[in-house]
Amino acid sequence: MTTILVGYIIMNLIGMIVMKVDKERAKKHQYRISEKTLWLIALFGGAVGTTLGMQLFRHKTKHLSFKVGFPFLAAAEIILLGYFFTLQT
Repeated sequence: MTTILVGYIIMNLIGMIVMKVDKERAKKHQYRISEKTLWLIALFGGAVGTTLGMQLFRHKTKHLSFKVGFPFLAAAEIILLGYFFTLQT
């Protein structure tokens, strides 16, 4: 179970960092991280981090799919993680 928790924390840190990097690139009109990549990070355990990054860095907040989708995935991931931890006790 520790491995799952460590992986979850790492994915969320990656999600937050990727949102920051993409926001910085957007400001500088540089090559951007694709929306598909952002969604894949969120889907594979980084939704809390991408949601937090979206709010902290004010990035993708006008896109309805991100504004609704990332928090929905974050809630689902938290529920799933809680479920897995209750199975262990």
